[in-house]
Amino acid sequence: MSEAVTNTEVRVRVGDRAVPLLAEHLPVVGVLDRLRSAHNVGNVFRLVEAVRGEGIVTCGYTATPPHPKLAKTACGCDEVVACRHAETGAEAVRAMQAEGRRVYAVETVEGAQSVWGVRFQFPCALVLGNEALGVSAEALALCDEHIALPALGTKNSINVGNCAAVVLFAALRQWLETKV
Repeated sequence: MSEAVTNTEVRVRVGDRAVPLLAEHLPVVGVLDRLRSAHNVGNVFRLVEAVRGEGIVTCGYTATPPHPKLAKTACGCDEVVACRHAETGAEAVRAMQAEGRRVYAVETVEGAQSVWGVRFQFPCALVLGNEALGVSAEALALCDEHIALPALGTKNSINVGNCAAVVLFAALRQWLETKV
């Protein structure tokens, strides 16, 4: 049950809602291609739950529920977000396309469109890659589009969980605009 903590100026809601704010799911699936860190995977589970995404596909050696390290950061979201496993990212991409989803690789490849400029086509899947190696070459070649977050520093990318947050909330914003 949710409760509010009163501050002198604002009321902060703490705890979980009894029911989600939106009954409908955001028609997005996160595809996690060989993520090394179970903690990052748990973070993505929390993000997919926060935007009411349809689910997650773990690929290769990506931690898959039940998993203790994943569970620690997922804070229960690993029990409520639909999850399935694919042996490879390429297998997952093919499955998403067979379901009629447009598949976006979130990767810093030459020619990738900025996440701020993409017009998401729903239903879709977002492929996020290994923290050091990125999305596998096989999966990358099968994706319908490549999108990236602009990075102006010396580092080419950011943490996969942070990246997932930006892209998932950008997709949510666009989807909600169609509901108004």
